[in-house]
Amino acid sequence: MSVPDTSLYVYAIVPAGTALPDGAEGVGSPPATVRTVDAGPLAAVVSAAPAALRARRRDLLAHQNLLTALADAGPLLPMRFGAVTPDERTLRERLAAAEAEHLATLERLAGHVEINVKALPARDALAALVTGDATVRRLRDAARRRPGYEADVRLGQAVAAALSRRAAEAGKRALHSLASMARAAATGPEVQGCALNVSFLVARADTERFRAAAERFAAAHQEHVELRLAGPLPCYSFVDTRPPAPSAATGGA
Repeated sequence: MSVPDTSLYVYAIVPAGTALPDGAEGVGSPPATVRTVDAGPLAAVVSAAPAALRARRRDLLAHQNLLTALADAGPLLPMRFGAVTPDERTLRERLAAAEAEHLATLERLAGHVEINVKALPARDALAALVTGDATVRRLRDAARRRPGYEADVRLGQAVAAALSRRAAEAGKRALHSLASMARAAATGPEVQGCALNVSFLVARADTERFRAAAERFAAAHQEHVELRLAGPLPCYSFVDTRPPAPSAATGGA
């Protein structure tokens, strides 16, 4: 995707006066210089947009690393990778138009981080599954009596369905258990192989307590579900910034 020379790549919206992290580097090769564009009480963290913006690994990491460092310093409204605005004037106009909304969101997110929890079928749980699921047990016995391709397929399908069902049920219990420790929860997009994908808005001071509770739940339900945690993360799932002149970056390696 080619962009005009005046275009700016936008990483985040922050309160005016927010200091940039030491050694901050932007997307591009060589990495672009990061700066802020002020608009009243708000500022946007930007750099010059690369002439050809693509979702290369180095740029994805540069984007994520900068947001993570910014989040350590205070609240921010993170942009998804690929947000580009045509020039500073357009950026300031859009920030001014949404000023009240952005300020309210920054206030709500202050002192909080995002933790993502994915629930997957438990690994190495076949013995427990056979013991607890009459259908799987019946199909296993049938496959032993009359082995063959069709019997194996029916058994495999039943096992996969039962593992997914048990993971989904355990995931819902985990959601109920962890929700009381979070300010908000947001369901994420479907992920292949995951029974549940939920992000939690957690007070930064409660991060370790939240992770410990999730790990205790996972240990107690290890025959039903595997929980994978990611975070603390910038609060992507709790922000609707409608980024200035966004454009999706595609392709590249």
